[in-house]
Amino acid sequence: MNNTNDLLIDNGKQQFSYPNSMGRVILLAMEEILGHNGVNIVLNLVNLPEYINNYPSNDQDLNFPFEHISHLQVGLDGAYGSQAGRGLAVRVGRASLKYFMREFGPQLGMADLTFRLLPLKAKLKHGIEAFAALFNNLTDQRVRLDRDEKYIYWNIERCPLCWERQSKVPCCHLAVGLLQETLNWVSGGKYYEVEEKKCISCGESACTIIINLTPIG
Repeated sequence: MNNTNDLLIDNGKQQFSYPNSMGRVILLAMEEILGHNGVNIVLNLVNLPEYINNYPSNDQDLNFPFEHISHLQVGLDGAYGSQAGRGLAVRVGRASLKYFMREFGPQLGMADLTFRLLPLKAKLKHGIEAFAALFNNLTDQRVRLDRDEKYIYWNIERCPLCWERQSKVPCCHLAVGLLQETLNWVSGGKYYEVEEKKCISCGESACTIIINLTPIG
């Protein structure tokens, strides 16, 4: 693996997981962005060859460990360099939205008529809340939302993206991409500033992503 600012560490913590179906969503989104061979390169690089041509099954069993999610993010940096890896992780996060909608649409409720009739700011808040509830209910990830008139603060208190990592800068880029695309989809094509300001990998108590509710431009 190429040298990066990130290290994977083994601290003996309890294993936490995503359901298989969410692991599958991540790998499908990676394949869309990197191509089949690109995904295989990353999987080999981070010693996860068991997923080559064998993505997780489409079920809700909690068998896709946080360690594997974190390794995939580190693998992007290792295969493409830190700057390109960050951009690719954001793109993977954005690409994952349609797979999340395909798999978890009824739980998210973002295609319902009642949702579509809401005012824009209410739709944005509802969409973000729906994703937070999805992760809190179906995974071992823990998201806490805070908000004021201008911002939503997406706080990941147990984060798979930087699990067992140490970094000099926030590194949960896939989550940033997913939230960017969610806001874009909900608003009918508007762009919003989404930025991770704090990260557990940097020694913080939670990963905090700030969502500006005022569209850019």
